[in-house]
Amino acid sequence: MKSDYIRPLDIRHGSVDLSHGGGGRAMVQLIADVFARAFDNQWLRQRDDAAVLPAPGPGEQLVMATDAHVVSPLFFPGGDIGSLSVHGTVNDVAVMGARPLYLAASFILEEGFALADLQRIVTSMAVAAREAGVPVVTGDTKVVEKGKGDGVFITTTGLGALPEGRRLSGAHARPGDAVIVSGTLGDHGMAIMAHRESLAFESEIRSDTAALHGLAARAMEAAPGLRLLRDPTRGGLAATLNEIAHQSGVGIVLDEAAIPVARPVAAACEFLGLDPLYIANEGKLVAVCPAEEAESLLSALRAHPLGAHAARVGEVIADGHRFVQMRTLLGGRRMVDWLAGEQLPRIC
Repeated sequence: MKSDYIRPLDIRHGSVDLSHGGGGRAMVQLIADVFARAFDNQWLRQRDDAAVLPAPGPGEQLVMATDAHVVSPLFFPGGDIGSLSVHGTVNDVAVMGARPLYLAASFILEEGFALADLQRIVTSMAVAAREAGVPVVTGDTKVVEKGKGDGVFITTTGLGALPEGRRLSGAHARPGDAVIVSGTLGDHGMAIMAHRESLAFESEIRSDTAALHGLAARAMEAAPGLRLLRDPTRGGLAATLNEIAHQSGVGIVLDEAAIPVARPVAAACEFLGLDPLYIANEGKLVAVCPAEEAESLLSALRAHPLGAHAARVGEVIADGHRFVQMRTLLGGRRMVDWLAGEQLPRIC
């Protein structure tokens, strides 16, 4: 996972800070210099949201993903840490083109955490798993001393089946491809922020957290040449597109006028001085496909309840610098770079 755009960490004198979990350059540095270096193997080097693994039998491969959830607050408009932990891992499997099959769940509970809140979280998680058709089949629970766990942390691991011959990857984008998002950006991150800070806006902002494997299946059916799918979580669309650009060795140009942002989210971002391109989403897909398949893909996404506001937001270009840029409303261009720090900690 080492690349020329990642500068090494100062392992001897440095320490972990919030930016290392924010989805930007600092997180990429941490993964490259600590985790990828220690665990290096052919599957980890795929550098996607989940690993494609050999299956014990013919006809399919396995896909495996894991995700830790430390969101604060635990309950927020549109969801909670329980449903989020199911949706996040199901989506990491789905964007690989796989069919999610099973989930495992691990809970770290803080001494003194209310059993009523724990039951509410687990019930929400169970409902989300049943609605997605992906059961939780094994798990583990640990309890830490009061003051050491912030209520509850949840880690989920997902296993899925990938048909032989199907391979979606961030390394597959090609110049001329279309970049499509399945709906409005920033809903989840701004819902967390507004609820955490007790901010009141004219319309309540609700998280978009949702399981996206049905939407992903529609996308693959509508666009046989689909290059990749991603769910733009930490670091938002900006971080996701920078990852794709560097994996594929290409540039990406966005059209500001085409980027869908709900009016309350746009107003909240303007009020707080935040850029919706960098705000996390938990119920949106980014798709890259050949330009000739873009309209078919858009139609299929818009016909699904979770893709009603899908939009073509940009294109892939040849660019050895692997820059992500945006054509602005004023007719100029600006860089859409990695996050330098952490805009919104603890949002997933």
